[in-house]
Amino acid sequence: MEKITLHNLPPDFQLKKRLETDIGMVYFYNGIVIFEANEGVVLSYKTGFSILLKGLNYLGTKPWVYISNRVHSYSIKPMDYKYLNKVPTLRAVGVVNYSEVGHTNAELEAKFCKKPFQMFDNLTEAAIWGKGYL
Repeated sequence: MEKITLHNLPPDFQLKKRLETDIGMVYFYNGIVIFEANEGVVLSYKTGFSILLKGLNYLGTKPWVYISNRVHSYSIKPMDYKYLNKVPTLRAVGVVNYSEVGHTNAELEAKFCKKPFQMFDNLTEAAIWGKGYL
């Protein structure tokens, strides 16, 4: 069986499932969940709740790490981190930024997240970091 790779992650990261939604794509690499929002969306509890439920249903009781791979420009409501903070199986949150503005926005978001929160310049570093929380 051929290993599916999408993000050029190290060989021990195998893509298990891909979920296409109206606001973006979700990729499941064992316990690493990578989300890539579509250009211009507003990510909030309201717009992301159904995706979160589908993801939690797929993951079950296994621990997981959420990585936001910000390849497109979109808005997020940082106060809605209060909902992610309540998910017991979520171990950490990583944000991959490709711009200085994105980095500044993520610094603000970090103030609302009670889980371990880290910013990165590339997805591979984020995924390797996230594995340490599983």
